[in-house]
Amino acid sequence: MVLGLSLWVCVGVLLPFPYYYWLWTYPQTWVDLCGKRRDPCQWMARVSHLIKLIQFASLLFVSSTLSFPPWYSFALLIVGQFLNFKVYQLLGESGTYYGVRFGKDIPWVTGFPFGYIKDPQYVGSILSLLGCLFGSLSSMYFCGFLVMCS
Repeated sequence: MVLGLSLWVCVGVLLPFPYYYWLWTYPQTWVDLCGKRRDPCQWMARVSHLIKLIQFASLLFVSSTLSFPPWYSFALLIVGQFLNFKVYQLLGESGTYYGVRFGKDIPWVTGFPFGYIKDPQYVGSILSLLGCLFGSLSSMYFCGFLVMCS
């Protein structure tokens, strides 16, 4: 029973990665699935937010309320969310959610964090997820912050 639940938790946490790989590798399948009247970037954002809720529920399932999260959980989360915020601020929804792969013209950005960090959106997401994971091991309340900010 515990092994089965652990497997579901792992699937929930790792779910975004095959989804993003599929969209990046086979973007036309997503465009076709969305149809002509729907913006594929907007729908990708909606599905991504749903997946974030599944991640949150998975982390919440393994969390405990016994102690306060360690300081490094906050540091990872703050740095990760700052990177994600800057990427979204510079690129907008279409640039953040694979607009270039869906045939949209997205201007090239070289300002911070792009000029300093390769793939800052991925780095920010991974740092945020690690911060939430480390925090969830000691406090379930910490996990909610990732979903609210992502």
